[in-house]
Amino acid sequence: SIRLLPPSAAAHLMLAMKAPAPAAPAMGASERWSWFDRQPEKKKLRARERLDALQMVLALQQACTGKVYAMQLAAQATGVALSTLYEWDALIQDVPRPDWLPHLCPAHGGGRGSAECSPEAWDAIRVDYLRAERPNFTACYRRLQGLAAQEGWTIPPERTLHRRMMAIPEAQRVLKREGPDALRRLFPAQQRDRGVFHALEAVNADGHTWDVFVKWPDGTIGRPSMVGFQDLYSGKVLSWRVDQTLSWHGVRLAFGDVVERYGIPSLCWLDNGREFAAKRITGGQANRYRFKVKDEEPEGLLTALGVEVHWTQPYHGQSKPIERAWRDFAQDIAKHPAFAGAYTGNSPTAKPHNYGSTAVPLETFLRVIGEGIAEHNARTGRKSGTAAGRSFDVTFAESYERSPIRMAAPEQRRLWLLAAEAVRVRKQDGQIHLYGNRYWSQDLHAHLGATVTVRFDPDALSDPLHVYATDGRYLGAAEAQEMAGFNSVADAQKQARIVKQFMRSTKESADAQLRMSVADLVRKLPQIEAAEPPEAKIVRPFIAGNTALQPLPREDVDEELDPFEAALARGRVERGSHLRVVDDD
Repeated sequence: SIRLLPPSAAAHLMLAMKAPAPAAPAMGASERWSWFDRQPEKKKLRARERLDALQMVLALQQACTGKVYAMQLAAQATGVALSTLYEWDALIQDVPRPDWLPHLCPAHGGGRGSAECSPEAWDAIRVDYLRAERPNFTACYRRLQGLAAQEGWTIPPERTLHRRMMAIPEAQRVLKREGPDALRRLFPAQQRDRGVFHALEAVNADGHTWDVFVKWPDGTIGRPSMVGFQDLYSGKVLSWRVDQTLSWHGVRLAFGDVVERYGIPSLCWLDNGREFAAKRITGGQANRYRFKVKDEEPEGLLTALGVEVHWTQPYHGQSKPIERAWRDFAQDIAKHPAFAGAYTGNSPTAKPHNYGSTAVPLETFLRVIGEGIAEHNARTGRKSGTAAGRSFDVTFAESYERSPIRMAAPEQRRLWLLAAEAVRVRKQDGQIHLYGNRYWSQDLHAHLGATVTVRFDPDALSDPLHVYATDGRYLGAAEAQEMAGFNSVADAQKQARIVKQFMRSTKESADAQLRMSVADLVRKLPQIEAAEPPEAKIVRPFIAGNTALQPLPREDVDEELDPFEAALARGRVERGSHLRVVDDD
């Protein structure tokens, strides 16, 4: 101790001692535990060994032994040097008992300091490496070596710089090298519970292009597109329509199939594609992302049926559960044996070796697709929260039976059919010709030669057409007229019965309009008597070949002559084959 020295020596020693550096502020208990959690397991194990030794000292002290004797016994039992045990004990002085463990953890760092690197060199390699082209780190380091030799920078070995680069947070490196979409994938997706819905309460839709070559009826070959609607509660695919390209026509027909078979959903999640955002589909929805929303625009199909539309994020499959079904279809259905040789692969680099060797007829394609989707809905063992091992069909049916369902009125069911404008009703018989088919209804006789609008399903041309006037009035349904075999007696007899029934019903209807007979009408007509002819008082004779006779003066005519002779004499009558009055007198 300095107090054992003579006063002059003690003063000299105190002046020679340097002032101690200010101690770093002590960490709080929470900060100490947080620091302890970040340490490697090897350091944590050494801290537990120290804690066990000090706990033995504490237990021996409580057994009425002195601290010095307790320290000696503990050092002998654990094999730890007595001085080391005292050093550990100093680490926990004035520390609460529950916080001993983090204070006993070794706090030393690495053995060597970091290698020297010029700040400019570090900035240069970070700019080179953290860019969208995603260059290799070795190539970046070679460029840095040339730049460092030119600028006189100091750089560490490649492994050291690579270790520093990897110490940059993963999210920052992914953002700079792979972009925002990759960064978004690093964030865990939100798990959404579909059990908040019931069957048909909410649906979602999307388009899908098949990786199969199909031969269409007109001879063209291409990859067909499909629009599908899926129930969000159960995961069941409710409807689908296939066409050469995605269009609002397919969306309207596919949604019409949902309403026709099951009912009207309340909510619908749609992709922001042009076919879904078309005015005929979602016109009037205030939150549409495409096109301008105008007050005078007509209501779309979903708006007219009272369906609330929600739009999903573009190119974000997690917001559209139906994308999961598309993935299953691409694996299970697109690679069906019936499509051998017609499968195209899911990317230009994944073409099979028999690429383009054949094309599937449209009828075969539709049959296989229908069977595949039915099997997809009926497959058991589904692991979703609502299915719980059951199939999509069973899950949907169970909830559908006990849920309030909005059904469409017959008039609403015609809203989703395609409209063909400017179709003329034939003057001869009232038929409508459309796509090689003939349709007729007796109601069309009132509109012979008129231009009408018809609504129809292009995939079911044998169904009746719904006919509307140009001002929107519904005129009725026209049945399809089937073509009969030229030598079919049965078809001829059936046609004869139909014509006979038509004529009979028309006759009965026409007769029902007449409340009296023709004889009754004749009896009720008034009797009209013929008027007496007036007497001609002035006549003149007509003599053939002499039309310039001068009439005699009235006083020179003999009054005893016959009246005709007297008139002839006065020149008022001409001789000939008839008499005509030439003067009112």
